[in-house]
Amino acid sequence: MSTLIDFVLHIDAHLVNIVNQFGGWTYGILFVIIFIETGAIILPFLPGDSLLFAASALAANSVYHLNIWLFVFLFLAACLLGDSVNFHVAKRLGRAAVHSKFFGRFINEEKLHEAEGLFDRMGGFTITIARFMPIIRTFIPFVAGSSTMAYRRFLPYNFLGGAAWVALCCAAGFWFGNYPIVKEHFSLVVIGIIVVSLIPMVISAIKGARRKATN
Repeated sequence: MSTLIDFVLHIDAHLVNIVNQFGGWTYGILFVIIFIETGAIILPFLPGDSLLFAASALAANSVYHLNIWLFVFLFLAACLLGDSVNFHVAKRLGRAAVHSKFFGRFINEEKLHEAEGLFDRMGGFTITIARFMPIIRTFIPFVAGSSTMAYRRFLPYNFLGGAAWVALCCAAGFWFGNYPIVKEHFSLVVIGIIVVSLIPMVISAIKGARRKATN
């Protein structure tokens, strides 16, 4: 866990090492990370927002020879495919996956129930909003797949959320990631990104608690 925290907080330095070591394979490596974040429901803790921000900041620096548009395309494809795989796994396995000996050890049932409550209150639009909510975004496609929702209804919400998420994170990283003050305090910026991304989840939790208190 300490290794993961170090990777997230110093993701800019780690990405530089990846680029220097793997060159063009960096695109594929980052694609896999974003895909797995939601495609594998057992790994919701992988970095998302900060990874897009940091990668786009590197793309803005000509030293690294990275293409921002290729990043945008690959990140969008990765999150859409990841959510789709998650959705179809849930369609096939349903809640049985939560209670299985293998998946059950890794799935955070508290977060899963939180995602279910959010989905019940907001319906399909939750799929779009959840893309901006770390951890919850991993469970929402699973909840949607476990429900009666058809994939053709899931897909537009998923695309809208994924496109907005990639556009916002990549644009922010590309335009602001190389400012001296941002580069010098990148760990604080990453923490700020995490805090901001958690705000919708906190607001949802507060509303849910108030709703229970009034019932």
